[in-house]
Parts: sequence; structure tokens; C-alpha cells
Amino acid sequence: MMIEIRNVYKVFGPSPESALPLLREGRGKDDILNDTGHTVGLNDVTLSAEAGETFVVMGLSGSGKSTLIRHLNRLIDPTAGEVIVDGTDVMGLSEAELIEFRRHKASMVFQRFGLFPHRTVLSNASYGLRVQGLDRQSRRDKARRWIDLVGLSGYEDMYPSELSGGMQQRVGLARALATDADILLMDEPFSALDPLIRREMQDLLIELQNKLHKTIVFITHDLDEALRLGDRIAILKDGAVVQFGTPEEILLHPADDYVEAFVKDVNRGRILTAASVMIQPGAVASGDEKASVALARCRDGDHDYAYVVDEDKRLRGVITANDIEASVRANGDRLNGGVQEVPTVKPDTVIEDLFALSCDCTWPLAVADAGGALIGVIPRKNLLRALADASSSA
Repeated sequence: MMIEIRNVYKVFGPSPESALPLLREGRGKDDILNDTGHTVGLNDVTLSAEAGETFVVMGLSGSGKSTLIRHLNRLIDPTAGEVIVDGTDVMGLSEAELIEFRRHKASMVFQRFGLFPHRTVLSNASYGLRVQGLDRQSRRDKARRWIDLVGLSGYEDMYPSELSGGMQQRVGLARALATDADILLMDEPFSALDPLIRREMQDLLIELQNKLHKTIVFITHDLDEALRLGDRIAILKDGAVVQFGTPEEILLHPADDYVEAFVKDVNRGRILTAASVMIQPGAVASGDEKASVALARCRDGDHDYAYVVDEDKRLRGVITANDIEASVRANGDRLNGGVQEVPTVKPDTVIEDLFALSCDCTWPLAVADAGGALIGVIPRKNLLRALADASSSA
């Protein structure tokens, strides 16, 4: 389910509309506060979250990220702008329609768990289903399934006070998922947890998202968390978007000094992927073409080897120019023999995991898609350059 945020402003104060002309003239958050006494929450925010992606909004305290997420289910209404969910303007929903939207379309996971202390794990997890009107047995059966998926089987009859913080947040996640909403809104859900539990919860969310493909809007002030979870990331400062892009784009091309300060201490080797350092193969030979054609292709590009693919572009291996020349002489111009195996990696393999493979391989690593088709190669010099960048920023 796609989310579009279009030119959204939020100003807090007695006469918020009076501050809009100043914002549109380019006046900043501090100027607005000093001149009008109003506080700028969001300043002309335009963003979109694609269906099925994990979209992360990050920034420091006061940047507007929690204000933004509360616009998506209208816990906060904008001073100006539009919020479109799956083609529907959320601002135009009636009170009854908004209640249905919150019950069925968008679930929320809060920073401080938001559990009912007097309800058991099972009762907390099934609460949203009760609001939806499901009968008691159906909601209990469904809630048990999600309790199991978040790793809390056996704890159904316990109360929140008997659980650790990480376990409480698992209950909150089960409650949000149990409603089967298309959108999952997560407002700094793991920030109250200690580092080890936080990492476990990130792993759990990644695992669940790989199965469920929800549209997730995730709020955090932690760049490492944003880079680990986000398909795309928006960085806010003083209510405005300063950069919006993939983790690789933000790491490699920070938009300004503010973003650069965020990313300077990130170990790029743990974030950047094979796709971000691969290049097109220098020479590719099809197994069913003439060996003389493949040899000419190597010589034209000054390459002493070629990657060999089948008719569906699936990688078979690599062959040296000398072996191709031998095929020209000995096999009636057919590419036959001499094809050697070459390690392949997936596009999303982080570069930190590529170095050992590269050291053991004579050839540049091959990058293949899920069907085995060759989509790129990674020369060792590209990895060394990435390693130097990762070391300098670690």
C-alpha cells in the first residue's frame, strides 16, 4: 500500500496559518519561533513510501520525525498539505471512515510498548482484533499465531510486568501485526531497549518483513538502525527533509554537512552491498556463439578472459583468452572446454563479506540475480577502495 506525503506543513501555536507565508518565503524554524511564537513541526515535507518497503524517517530530537508519522493515521492533522494512502486522501476521511482506517489499514507500534498492564499477553495481542469486532475464539486463535511468530509461545497468560522490555515490545509487535493491516507505523519502537535486545528486535523485524512485505514506516534517531532496516531513508532537520534516498546513496553522496556528520563514523563495509561496487563485465561470451567472436570481443576490450553465459544469461563460469583461442584452433570454432568456475554473490551481499572470496579468486567476483543471470562483476581494486573508505570511517 503506497503512501504519499505532499507539501505537508505543521505549525504549532494559536494561529498556525499565519506562519505559513513566512515558511514559504524560506524563513527557518528559529526565525518563526522568534518572530511569531509558533513552533514549526514540519516544513514542506514531500515524501513517498512504496508498497511493501521499509521506509525509515530519521533525525535528531525535535527534527519532526514523530510528528510526521502521526500525520499518517491522523493523530495529528497538518496545517497544510496532503497525505494520500493507496489513492485516498486521509485528510478527507470522515470520523467513521478514519476509525475504520485505523482499525484495518494502519497499525502502530509505540516506543514505550503501550501495553495494558491489567491484560495478559494473549489479551494484549488480541486487543486490536477485539476492536475490529472478531469473536472471542477467532481473535484468540489469530493472536496465538502472531505470539508464536514473534517468539513468545508459552507466555500467553503472563502480564506485562512479568516480561522484559524486549518481550513487551514483541507483544506490541504481535498486537500490531494481528490486525493484518497493510501499513505498520513504528515510532522509535526499539529505542528503549538495551543494545543486544535491540539488535534481536531488528533481526525479528527483518525476518517478518521478508515474509509479510508490509509497508513499514519506521522512525529512529539511530543511523545504524536506519541503514540496517531501511529500503529508503528520509533524514529530517528542523522539520524539513535534507536528504531522501537509499542507504547507499546517503552513505556515498551525503547531501550536506549535516548528513555527512551523521555518516562519517559508519562502517561502510557493513552497509554497502555488492550492487553498489559492481561494474559491467568487460567481456561476456555466450556458450553457443563462435569462439572467434568471443576472442575478438576480448581483444577489442583488451581483456584476457571472458565470462561465459548460457542462452538465458545464466553464468556458467569464466574462460581465458588463451583457452578461447585454443577452441578456435581445435574445436571448429566452437567454445568448448576451458570454462572455470567463478564465485558468485548476490547483489545484496554486504562488501564486508566479499573480501575472503575475492582473495581466493583469480577473477573478479561475479554478481548474479536470483535466477543465476550475470548482472555485474567486482574487481578486487573496487573492493580495496571500498575497504579503504570503510576503514577511514570506522
